[in-house]
Amino acid sequence: MTVRVGNRALKTIFQLAALNNLRSKFQIITKQSLFFLAILLSACEPEKNPAETKKPNIIIILADDQGWGDLSITGNTNLYTPNIDNIAKNGVTFQNFYVQPVCSPTRAELLTGRYFPRTGVYATSEGGERINSDETTLADIVQKAGYHTAVYGKWHNGMQPPYHPNARGFDDFYGFASGHWGDYFSPMLEHNGEIVMGSGFLADDLTNKSLKFITRFRNEPFFLYLAFNTPHSPMQVPSPYWDRFSNKDLSQRYDGEEKEEINFTRAALSMVENIDYNVGRVSEKLRELGLEENTILIYLSDNGPNGWRWNGGMRGKKGSTDEGGVRSPFFVQYKGSITKGKNVTKIASSVDILPTVLRLAQVQAELKKPIDGKDLTPLIFQSEPEWENRLVYNHWAGKTSVRSEKYRLDSQGRLYDITIDPGQKTDIGAQFPAIRKKMIRASEHWMADVIQGNSKNEKRPFPLGHRDYINTQLPARDGIPHGNITRSNQFPNCTYFTQWRTTADFMSWDVEVLHPGNFEVELYYTCKEQDVDATIQLAFGDSKVESQITKANDPPIRGMEHDRYPRVESYVKDFAPMKLGTISLKEGRGMLTLKAMNIPGAEAAEVRLLLFKRIE
Repeated sequence: MTVRVGNRALKTIFQLAALNNLRSKFQIITKQSLFFLAILLSACEPEKNPAETKKPNIIIILADDQGWGDLSITGNTNLYTPNIDNIAKNGVTFQNFYVQPVCSPTRAELLTGRYFPRTGVYATSEGGERINSDETTLADIVQKAGYHTAVYGKWHNGMQPPYHPNARGFDDFYGFASGHWGDYFSPMLEHNGEIVMGSGFLADDLTNKSLKFITRFRNEPFFLYLAFNTPHSPMQVPSPYWDRFSNKDLSQRYDGEEKEEINFTRAALSMVENIDYNVGRVSEKLRELGLEENTILIYLSDNGPNGWRWNGGMRGKKGSTDEGGVRSPFFVQYKGSITKGKNVTKIASSVDILPTVLRLAQVQAELKKPIDGKDLTPLIFQSEPEWENRLVYNHWAGKTSVRSEKYRLDSQGRLYDITIDPGQKTDIGAQFPAIRKKMIRASEHWMADVIQGNSKNEKRPFPLGHRDYINTQLPARDGIPHGNITRSNQFPNCTYFTQWRTTADFMSWDVEVLHPGNFEVELYYTCKEQDVDATIQLAFGDSKVESQITKANDPPIRGMEHDRYPRVESYVKDFAPMKLGTISLKEGRGMLTLKAMNIPGAEAAEVRLLLFKRIE
């Protein structure tokens, strides 16, 4: 017999389960009585209309490079974030929630419930950001359970199917798959594999898509993963937000030895206020449609702040395994089910999101692989839950730190009482050698279990031609330049190839054609008027296609006109598509090459990406 337990009944049962801790003294509550009480309470819940009785909606909002301290609710008086704050006030706040030091590892853990090295993620570009195709994602699970699923924004876990979001359980994807983007104002994006142009400021645009998705499926269960691209650099934000900060005196500053770049901080905080505006739009839409009490709403960031700025006195920023590099805000709102304003001090982690969301939504899952995360609902619903103390691990660039409820062992083996020393200034390892030794052993065991055998054993090729998907992109980010050809920037994400001067120069991609077929190929390029007429050849094995560049496309580099602080990433251009022709590809792995058979001018072209479209 299957018994469905309502959310109100679930909350009550958790509370009674807490009372059950008294059984050793009073022996008055049995498992059987709790079971039958669950049935009774569920039966007594009032009748609701179909929209109210459907499975709860799930919305996860993820900021990019926002620090724990970049919110007014965490004590930052430099900005005001009432809408994000309200998620915490209307639900539960996890005071000690940890993600990984950089973007793609955290996203992999959020989606799989497994520590990121297990999933195949080991870098943030050039293929190292991809979640292995045999991993099960949260979207896979809820999609199978009847949810409509969408991800809008920054994906950063693989571009080509089967790594593309449409192949990972998401019905709809609008945004970009790379680790960062070069312009936030009406940029080139993709929608389910098709190249499209954005509309307005990107964070606003992503929210517009989210509101339409929520409205469309208001009477059916949906899972929305709104992955904002801000406050990641380049530091771009609309003028109304920047104007509030451009000359603002920041009362709270970074207190470490490193230099804070004040204008960078101003830009980051103005971008967070824009996020807050858009979070408010999502919350208002839920209220307008009467969906608040049937929607699980989660807010967090993917790593620590992307600059030295006020962060509660913690040591470290993005990229660091220290406290400040990995502590994230984490708020869960589920009106009518979660008590308002609850604070949880137990440590938790991004690997806990999947099991917790599934439990809150009462979605059953058959997972192919064991997960590392824990279901946090006892901490959410119970006042004094039975909860076994645990360790949380942070890892990046060969450095590992370990967090217990009270201590942090840093990557150099130093021990800190993090509850009173968030700045990690006083090493207490000599005072507590047994604790230090125990945590070192735990770190070594975790490394042996999770890192060894799970990271970069073999460089995976980039898949091409999955039979279930029409489009496959091969961007310059995933290619290798040869000869004079260089990238437009040292950071591969969002770069293009330039300086293509001789016929000896070429670019290549290590690809594996998954399923054979004929493909129409488009080249996204720029070319000066005086350089037209170069003949370009694309080759894979014995298959070749050639085409001549007959039309100039010479746009200026752009992006700097919107920057509020000098960038380190590549500027962008408006690349135009050109049909190279149709190529027949056989199944198998090999090197795909793009060469120039002749170059009549100074250069052949600049290349942003190749787009393959399977044709019958």
